[in-house]
Amino acid sequence: MLSDEELIRRIVRRDAGAFEIFYARHRDRINRHVMRMVHDADGAEDLTQEAFLRVWTCAEQWDGRGACLSWLLRIATNLAYNQLRSRGRRRELPLELSDDEEHPAPGWMLDAASLGPEAVYEQSERRDLIRRLVENLPEEKRQVIRLVHEAEMEIHDVAATLGIPEGTVKSRLFYARKQLAREWKDESD
Repeated sequence: MLSDEELIRRIVRRDAGAFEIFYARHRDRINRHVMRMVHDADGAEDLTQEAFLRVWTCAEQWDGRGACLSWLLRIATNLAYNQLRSRGRRRELPLELSDDEEHPAPGWMLDAASLGPEAVYEQSERRDLIRRLVENLPEEKRQVIRLVHEAEMEIHDVAATLGIPEGTVKSRLFYARKQLAREWKDESD
């Protein structure tokens, strides 16, 4: 079995077979990773395809440091962040059911349907506050918070994805959580 490093070397030489092997090996993991970030199956599929397109067109940019998978995860993460930034804070949600859905309410409303209006409002307000507080974090802390909490990545994976030491990830995470807790308390008082 060819290593990822050998596959990348072959992809640089435009070996389509090597690309197909690399794609098959990592497609599902990249798609899951991106899906945890963007929470949109179609968007995640598009971003996965874009990440692999970048591998095909820019394989020579891999510098040989670290694992190829970490490089690929970094590409996918950056693409996802770019999409989230361009989307802004608004989230597009379906307003109508398609004919083949059985539920009386769209999926994004099912959990809230069992709550009373006041609880739904409070839950929505808390979610908006958390989003706003995270958006106000410095970029490097915001990246770490999103990768750890939204993408559910391990510290070592975050470090590899961002190309920084694990200790830096832990430090940014600690200070980001501390800042969020302080600002949450200030907002709640």
